[in-house]
Amino acid sequence: MLGKTVGKTTARRVVAAVLAAGAVTTSGVSPAVPASAAPAGSWRADLSHVDGDDVNVEAAGDALTLKDSAWHRTDLLTAGSQGYLVSAAKQLASPANRVTTNVAADLPKGTDVQIDVRGRAGSDDWTEWTPVGAQAASFGRAVSVVQARISLSSTTDGVRPTVREVDLTGTLAPQADALAATTPLTYTIYATREGLTGHTTANGHVITANDHFVALPSGKATSPKGTGNYTVKVCRTDGSRCEYAPVWDVGPWNTKDDYWNPASVRSEYQDLPQGQPEAYAAYHNHYNGGKDDLGYTVGNPAGIDLADGVFNSGLGLADNGNVKVTYLWTGSAAATGVVSTAGDPMNVRASASTTAAVKGLAANYAKVDIECYVNGSSVTGTFGTSTIWDRIGPDNFISDAYVKTGSDLPVAPLCS
Repeated sequence: MLGKTVGKTTARRVVAAVLAAGAVTTSGVSPAVPASAAPAGSWRADLSHVDGDDVNVEAAGDALTLKDSAWHRTDLLTAGSQGYLVSAAKQLASPANRVTTNVAADLPKGTDVQIDVRGRAGSDDWTEWTPVGAQAASFGRAVSVVQARISLSSTTDGVRPTVREVDLTGTLAPQADALAATTPLTYTIYATREGLTGHTTANGHVITANDHFVALPSGKATSPKGTGNYTVKVCRTDGSRCEYAPVWDVGPWNTKDDYWNPASVRSEYQDLPQGQPEAYAAYHNHYNGGKDDLGYTVGNPAGIDLADGVFNSGLGLADNGNVKVTYLWTGSAAATGVVSTAGDPMNVRASASTTAAVKGLAANYAKVDIECYVNGSSVTGTFGTSTIWDRIGPDNFISDAYVKTGSDLPVAPLCS
């Protein structure tokens, strides 16, 4: 969040050094980075290009402002507005593991701007969105491509912030706390059904009947609209049915609770065990006075919301309850692919046959880990006709004809 108002006027002009925890200083001086850090590139985000993965923002000349000054997510029962722009990805001249940012913005009283960045190297998965605030935003590994998400907000209807410049600098510095995972994290989490057909998710998707996505209580893992960069595998606790679905919304409780992360990088509630949502502790143990980070009284211990299609068709649940959630982006897979259908999810089968038992669903845009492949039934799909079937989990197979892998050939080894 931004610092105190400068002067006595109700609006302020901010030229800020932005680092990694959400705070903005008003010194106008970039924060220090380690003396051993090597520059990897500096660039200015293009604020004039607003497209389909942006939410409720518009270009005002070369600046950025909120389009509808009274729009916000349905679950936020407040006045004001919110929106964001996802910048074009920037190819760096050399690898970086930290980013600092300078922002110039006009911020009337009650408005704010938040910068988050993410990175990747080659064909690797994106890192989580990292807020730029009190320290240089650190990715945990060296990246060669960086993208920014510029979020604007207001607490008063009709009042808009204006962002005029966002300058970013990547550096490579020694890093003792690099995160390295091979197996993605899995936790048993209480799930609720989201519903809300016709309403809009945090990434701008309009919810349809029998929709297929999930919500997590942190924007760190929100996929831009029409992508599944952050995908979960959510299963019944007995493993009998699973769905692979993109993360498109924030909730059901909290907005900064990346509970799947260790305390060293968890944004809030670092005293809770890794894998325990704040809502669980608030509901069962009266943690934080029984409230979430927005001040709402927590009415259930949910750490994930399931869209109707995931809840009903994917898992066949009869009521809210525990599920097993695997946060696929937290691991390192030998190969990945993106499910691409006409819109409906595809069947996940027990073996490489169109007559094999259905074990669940893989939603359109879901990014899945490909463990290995086998040859099976011939299927004609989005990418032609293929006999290749990809194993994306134990006894979970999908036809490669509906998976974007960048190759017509197998991208993983033959299953043993």
